[in-house]
Amino acid sequence: MRHPLPFACAAASVLLVAASLAFSACGGRKRDVVAEVQQAADTADELLIGMRFYLTDQGVRQAYLEADSAFVYENEGRTELKRVHLTFYATTGEQSSILTSDEGTYRGRQATMEARGNVIVLRPDGGRLTTSVLRYDQAKNQVWTDQHYVYTSTDRNVEGDTLTSDPSFNNITTQNLRGRAGHYRLPGQ
Repeated sequence: MRHPLPFACAAASVLLVAASLAFSACGGRKRDVVAEVQQAADTADELLIGMRFYLTDQGVRQAYLEADSAFVYENEGRTELKRVHLTFYATTGEQSSILTSDEGTYRGRQATMEARGNVIVLRPDGGRLTTSVLRYDQAKNQVWTDQHYVYTSTDRNVEGDTLTSDPSFNNITTQNLRGRAGHYRLPGQ
């Protein structure tokens, strides 16, 4: 006597394959983060978990860089970072701002860093800058973006298309500035 179980298993297998094909045809494929990390780890010279180090200029602390993980490519002088936390310091040693982002790239030979994905910079006075990409040049002690940004604080709510500044956001150059600053409404609003 034949058992109906093999037929049920075959039917279930066909349904499972059909469902997975329909799912992928609808664009429902998600990124395989584990595979991406494994591939990066296979090609990197070093994998660091919980990376932390100071960026200094002639012995003076400029910033403190932290990342959940870092993939170091020594020949290229490049480190790919995940979950970035960068604290900037003024020349007096006081904290001037804190940057967080989903990922970033640090280039040690050029002393530059690029933060990408949900970039947020917080100032001690409550000011907040959000953008998709922010770059840092350690030699110039300068941050900049060529992407749309929004800056909010207790007396300002502005946005623009490009921004160049020191990490404490005291000396800002921007283009197409729109919004409100103090009692003044800026063009474009």
